[in-house]
Amino acid sequence: MSRFVTVLAVAAALAGTSAHAESLTFKVLGQPAGSGLIQKDQEQPFFESLAAKSGLDVKVQYIPVDVAGIPDTDGLRVLKSGLFDIVSIRGPQVSRDEPEMLGFDLVGLNPTFAAGKKHVAAYFATVDKRLQGRFNAKLLGMWPAGPQIIFCKPAVKSLADLKGLKVRVGDQSAANFVSGLGATGIPMPFGEVQQSLARGVVDCAITGPASANSAGWPEATTTVLPVSLQLAMNGYAINLDRWKKLSDAEREKLQKAIDTLTANIWSYSQELYDDAMRCNAGQEPCKRGTKYKLTIAPVSEADLKIVKEALTSKSLPVWFKQCNATNPSCEADWKATVGAALGL
Repeated sequence: MSRFVTVLAVAAALAGTSAHAESLTFKVLGQPAGSGLIQKDQEQPFFESLAAKSGLDVKVQYIPVDVAGIPDTDGLRVLKSGLFDIVSIRGPQVSRDEPEMLGFDLVGLNPTFAAGKKHVAAYFATVDKRLQGRFNAKLLGMWPAGPQIIFCKPAVKSLADLKGLKVRVGDQSAANFVSGLGATGIPMPFGEVQQSLARGVVDCAITGPASANSAGWPEATTTVLPVSLQLAMNGYAINLDRWKKLSDAEREKLQKAIDTLTANIWSYSQELYDDAMRCNAGQEPCKRGTKYKLTIAPVSEADLKIVKEALTSKSLPVWFKQCNATNPSCEADWKATVGAALGL
């Protein structure tokens, strides 16, 4: 309960600045400022210029979640409370409150951006309905931070080398996967990872190469194993009461603008991945990041097979049990949507 003291203070301060506003006003809780270039180059500029982007007569008060001092695990609770109108949801983090969010991005489900788009489209309406019912929130769009790969302080050549190591993970699906490799999955806030790698608190950590570059992970690691485990799906959602107060025309303009933003992020995420991989290894062209000298371990067919098979052997059985506990129709809903798209 105490962690909402900061939320209340921030929301009150924002509300105080808009009491006399004659136009629409949205309070937006964004991605962490320290999370990288998607937040800096795409999200924040979009919301700060939402009036021009959407054609709405709107004023936006945008604040990154880490600047607000709000745990990124609380995104759905913040939406339900109405303290912010729109929240940039951290998918892996909020899955602790809503396991169904993991259905977008289980380990082994999205080896490529194309696969991710297909599965988001298949599952979107199911999750939207769930968020409306449980958290009074309407899902507006989903996008990927990018392929989640493994950075290690000790030299590694394959997934088998993770046995016995401590690996920072972003969600339960990743924790289950590394456990199956004989490693220990350790949940840890993103901002603590670089120092934890440097001090040996963890041996390896999973994130996208652009985020790792922005946070200086290559300073504390030697090797990157670019086996894509997940795409780190994030999204945008609006408080349902706030959505219902908008006119049909306003809803259409807002949705269209968010659709454009998420489409841009899908493309930008892929560009960032390719550029950051080169930057982390000290290669050219390196346009957006800092050059480092990481060793890129070659990805073997055996490792790709391990990740692919993990979906049905590890990810789905564990997640179905977890998700069915909060929603008895979870497994059936997923199989009828994403499962059907996969041909399972």
